[in-house]
Amino acid sequence: MNNSKLWEKTLSEMENLLSKANFSTWFKDTYIAKNTDGEIHISVPNAFVKDWISTKYHSDILKSLRNISREIHSIKYVINKPQEKKREDTSKYNISHKLNSELPLSQAYIDKESNLNSRYNFETFIVGPFNELSYAAAQGIIKSLGVTYNPLFVYGNTGHGKTHLIQAIGNKVKEMDESKKVYYVTSERFVMDYVSSIQTNKVTSFKEKYRKYDVLIMDDIQFLSNKEKTQEELFHLFNTLYDNNKQIVFSSDKHPNYIPNLEERLKSRFGAGMIVDIPAPDKESRAAILRKKSQMNDMELPEDIVSFLSYSIEGNVRELEGVLNSILCQVKLKGKMLSLSEVKNISKVVKKPQKMTPPEEIIKVVSQFYNVEEKTIYEKTRKKEVIRPRQVAMYLLREDHQISYPLIGNKLGGRDHTTVIHSCEKIREELKINERLEQELNQIRVMIR
Repeated sequence: MNNSKLWEKTLSEMENLLSKANFSTWFKDTYIAKNTDGEIHISVPNAFVKDWISTKYHSDILKSLRNISREIHSIKYVINKPQEKKREDTSKYNISHKLNSELPLSQAYIDKESNLNSRYNFETFIVGPFNELSYAAAQGIIKSLGVTYNPLFVYGNTGHGKTHLIQAIGNKVKEMDESKKVYYVTSERFVMDYVSSIQTNKVTSFKEKYRKYDVLIMDDIQFLSNKEKTQEELFHLFNTLYDNNKQIVFSSDKHPNYIPNLEERLKSRFGAGMIVDIPAPDKESRAAILRKKSQMNDMELPEDIVSFLSYSIEGNVRELEGVLNSILCQVKLKGKMLSLSEVKNISKVVKKPQKMTPPEEIIKVVSQFYNVEEKTIYEKTRKKEVIRPRQVAMYLLREDHQISYPLIGNKLGGRDHTTVIHSCEKIREELKINERLEQELNQIRVMIR
């Protein structure tokens, strides 16, 4: 596949991940300048764009490229020189883009030996009430590697900082002791390595590779769902590393007990150490993130703007950074700080629109979670195993999606609205005393998202 086609396919994936404004701002006039033995050189217009892409979107770009070609292992970002620009390109993504500001910014770097990105470190990791427990756990294992909190299992929704935290652990270990063998891998890459080793009769080499590390960090463990053979291999790898006091770190978008089709023996191993959640940042933490990120880029956000953004953007950290990136871009272009009204307009454009989840989809997820047939939730049955899922479905439709009581009753088999009110009240009351129910609801919300 030539470079033009490769980049076009990559941009197509990136376009699905980003808001229209972010995609248009940061990926105009970019292309693959060179592909040398799996090292991709991506050409960008200037140092400003180079820094933002390499900082904010590097992992997504690399993942997209690897999805297309397994030979790709690293990326470098290079700044266009006028004579190097392509004069013709049929790609729909080749749109002229000019920025006047160029900054002396450092280049993102992924260490080929450890696969760690040096930008993910504790100096740039912002600690707040929402992630202080996970941060403390990370510090604990650094002080007592392979003994305290082994394994460490970090879970939370996309964009909450899991990858930053677990890679920061690896980078800190390497900083403290260069002799330590540290390796970061996504579960997707682990699966690919394992399958490749079987196809090439190199399973022994695969085992030797992964068992030599002092610290193994595996991201997005949920993708091992349904992959029985790979789970079995991970189980044996886990036992070998654990028995030799080697540190193991995992991340996932959900608690291991709620990863579907994950072997019980793996769940048991994960639970032997420390399992910690990184929830969405609270308002105060969002404000702290905005202040810190803006200061890191030599910009002081006025308090009225910080207050507005931290209140209005309740999504993940990435969404918060996306809005901040666009503000910074506009500040550099105009040479002055934006007004609050201008920031409000930017946030409207950049924020991803909230998709309305159909009630049928929510009911489907609830039935899958509780392992009951979807049709039984609609039926007028009083079976104990069906009553709870039905009440949970009603509660989520009301509390999370503001659907009226009569409409919920109509959607769930034509029930009277008073029945729905009673079900919702029952769940609300039980949440006050049942922590497990709260965990169940949070996991269902993750599955719905």
